[in-house]
Amino acid sequence: MRRFVSLAVFCFALIALSSHAGLFDDIMKGAGGALSKGGPDDSQIVAGLKEALTVGTDNAVSLVSVTDGYFANQAIKIRMPDKIQKVADVLGKVGYQKQVDEFVLSMNRAAEMAAPQAKSIFVESIREMTFEDAKKILNGGDTAATDFFKASTSDRLYEAFKPIISSSMNDVGATRKYKEMMGQYTALPFTSAESVDLDHHVTNKSLDGLFYMVGEEEKKIRTDPAARVTDLLKTVFGSK
Repeated sequence: MRRFVSLAVFCFALIALSSHAGLFDDIMKGAGGALSKGGPDDSQIVAGLKEALTVGTDNAVSLVSVTDGYFANQAIKIRMPDKIQKVADVLGKVGYQKQVDEFVLSMNRAAEMAAPQAKSIFVESIREMTFEDAKKILNGGDTAATDFFKASTSDRLYEAFKPIISSSMNDVGATRKYKEMMGQYTALPFTSAESVDLDHHVTNKSLDGLFYMVGEEEKKIRTDPAARVTDLLKTVFGSK
């Protein structure tokens, strides 16, 4: 029982990223029925975990894939690269704040356009999950499920995101806006600036934002009774 409860909590951490969790409720109700009949075996637990994680990651990616999915979320909004923050500060003071803001917006739009690529990669990672992986999640810390996805998907996500980020940066005008901004800056007296790999910056920040969202929801479901919104979770944790 303890194993199943812990796994169910981790599953729900991802599902909580979306208000459209009806399918997860069905999965958990089915699990509750299995418990009343004597409980699932290890293979059934892992199969249920995989199905729930598939739904949850799909919903999570959908949240950041929409317009303003990154830009309007202050926790994951992609900001100016540190190397050229001075450029933005100077330009803002001399009348170019609009151009700076447009550049930041365009980086976030590129991330939102690339985010759907994560769905199939998460599905593949879940399909490859072993019972040993499930045990590590069970016995891990507050972000064990998130850490599993970081370890199993980060490289693949980067490879999938970067070319789309590069193309999207051109489509939304981020590259052009960056060049214009830097041109305005270097035209000022006594100024110089370092070059930045924008595609690398936006790709990394896109992945950071995606994993941040998953991690925050995982921690919340572990510690906040109000987040346990299914009948199964209420019953189990209410008796502890």
